[in-house]
Order: sequence, then structure tokens, then C-alpha cells
Amino acid sequence: MMDFTYYTPTKVVFGRQAEEHAAGLIRELGCKKVLIHYGGQSAKASGLLDRICTNLSQAGLEYVPLGGVVPNPRLSKVREGIRLCQEENVDFILAVGGGSVIDSSKAIGYGVLNDCDVWELYLGKQKPKGCLPVGAVLTIAAAGSEMSESSVITNEDGWLKRGLSHESSRCRFALMNPELTFTLPPYQTACGCVDILMHTMERYFSQGSSSELTDGISEALMRTVIHNARILKSEPQNYNARAEIMWAGSLAHNDLTGCGRGGQGKGRAGDWATHQLEHELSGIFDVAHGAGLSAIWGSWARYVYRENPSRFAQFAVNVMGVPNRFEMPECTALEGIAAMEAFYRELGMPTSIPELGIQLNEKDLDLLAYKCSFQNTRTIGDFKKLGREDMRNIYETASRV
Repeated sequence: MMDFTYYTPTKVVFGRQAEEHAAGLIRELGCKKVLIHYGGQSAKASGLLDRICTNLSQAGLEYVPLGGVVPNPRLSKVREGIRLCQEENVDFILAVGGGSVIDSSKAIGYGVLNDCDVWELYLGKQKPKGCLPVGAVLTIAAAGSEMSESSVITNEDGWLKRGLSHESSRCRFALMNPELTFTLPPYQTACGCVDILMHTMERYFSQGSSSELTDGISEALMRTVIHNARILKSEPQNYNARAEIMWAGSLAHNDLTGCGRGGQGKGRAGDWATHQLEHELSGIFDVAHGAGLSAIWGSWARYVYRENPSRFAQFAVNVMGVPNRFEMPECTALEGIAAMEAFYRELGMPTSIPELGIQLNEKDLDLLAYKCSFQNTRTIGDFKKLGREDMRNIYETASRV
């Protein structure tokens, strides 16, 4: 096991009526005026937004609302939020929603506290000096942004999707009531489960040193998601299943499942190639993030597994329940990849790009690889380093039915 630093400053309140703690926690931080940031109409229609507004008002807190966040959150909405916060002297941002809302809130927080255009931060041209404090009322279990230091924003000018990680953006608190996810459409629930699994697999499939405990945590988390995702197909209001999925989403992306394995830096594991490949796909075609991940993952896995077939065989046996062909780890590895794809299909998730309704031509493949390589200036991945041509090959394989 490698040395590592593990930092999780987010306070979690988990369970029924967790959202009622928002005002008290904001007051504890000494904040007085809140931007309530949310997505579409569901927060209003469910009554959640009204309950939160009442909660803040009764605590003597002022607030201004800003809705309209969409999946793959847009830079234009972030800039709107920055202007609103500056005009209204907002000192706290409360994200009411899922990963897109939380990511948008973090970006607004960066924009308020940094003396540069916020997009410069996401391009890496400037380094963040801080972020306005953010808290989350989670309504979708998926991205894990409520306990991570990461956020991803899409710039409509060129449809570039870029991520930024900085400790200052970690939520001060995350309020998690599984009941708030009861009415999610099956497709959205399935996309969330894929994202949770992928956050774990991105760390699991890295070339770092071994860590028996971290591997065991990762494998248990993935088995838990698979088991409970199947329950939710027929019992969407099963509280225990929703709770397991919601907690798994946070643990999958707060770095716990990468501790001690090493990889890309300072004892924390990560490959992230599938995420990087998907970011360009959803940046251009605006597909649901989880669906884009499931459409690409199998092609990535078959492209890289020979770098360490035993690792994929371990995943196949310990997570997917594939019989261990001890003398043929490559066969076991491939069976595990196929088993995960079968699970995706069981949830109604795509396992190829055409299943997203997208037909890629040669120019599309070139453009995706060019953008994913940041104009041919970077490689991606840790399990296997991928250059621009490798990226194109994976996109091409995933574009076959």
C-alpha cells in the first residue's frame, strides 16, 4: 500500500427529513444570504423548494433562487449565477439537486471568489484561490459531487466539457434523504448507478500498488450497487435500496476507493480514461453522462485489459461472480467485461454509441479524438496510456452495433 492523504471535510446528514437541517448548518457557518440553485421543475412540483425556502426564512436567512440547470451544466448558467451572487451579496450557495446542480454551484462559487473569468479556471490557465461555500440537498444519487472536490462544466462555445478539482469547492455539508429519489424515472436511476460504478472502477483499474482493504471496499461497493439497482427496477420506492445507492454514490467519489493504490498522484488511484472519452461525447451530443459511460466502457475495457488481465479477472470473480479460470486469466477477464455489459443492458443502458441514437462518421471520430486529446497535447488513462490514435480506436469500436 502506498502512502496517501485522505481528506473528507463534508458533514453528512443522512436519512428522512435530512433537508430540514439546511438552515441550521448555514447559520453555523455564519452566512446570511443564500443562492438556492436548482434544476428544472421537479424541485418545485415536489414541494421540496418551498420547504427549503420556508426553512431558511424561519431561520432569518435571506435567499435568492436560480433554477434552470440542465444535465451537462452550462457555462452560461454559471455566469448568470456569478452575476446574481455579486449583485445580491450572496455568501452561501445551496445546491438542490444532483451532480449537475452541485457542479454548477461550485463553478459559481469559483467565479465569485476569483478575479478572472471562471472558464480560465476550467481550462487550467488560472488556479483557484478559493470558492464561495457550497452545501447540497441531494436529490439524485449519481455523481458524488456532494463529497468530492471535482466539478465539470460545458462551454456552449465549441461544446467543450472541462473539469476542475480543488479542495476549496468541497461541500460544507451534504443532506441526503433517500425519499427524495423515490420519483426518479427508471432511466435516470440507471444512469446514476452506472456513474457510481464507474467512479469506483476508474480507481480500481489503475496500475498502482495493491491494497487489499481498498480493493475489498471497492468490490463490496460495486456489488452493493448492482444488487440494489436490480431491486429498484421493480421497487422504485424501496427505501433501503435507495439509501444504499445514495450512500454508495458519495463513497464512490470521495476518494475512499482509491486510497493507497497510487496511480496518477500522491497515493490516490485513477485511470479516468472512460470519463474523459465520455466527456467529449456528451459535450458534443449532450447525452446523459451515465448512458455515455456505459456506451464506451466495454470498448475501453477490451482495448486495455491485456495490460493486466489478472486485475480484470479479479474484478470478474469478486464483483461479477464469474467462475475463476485460474489457468486462463484473459478468458476470465473477458467474461467479466461481458457480464458488466449484460448488467448495463439489464438496466436499459446502452453498451454502444449507436444505442445512444448517434451515428458517427469518420470526421466525427477524428473530432472526438482531437478534442479528447486536447488538440493532440495530452494522453489519458493510467491502466494503459492512451494517445490520440488510441482514443479514436476506442470511439470507433464503440460506434459499432
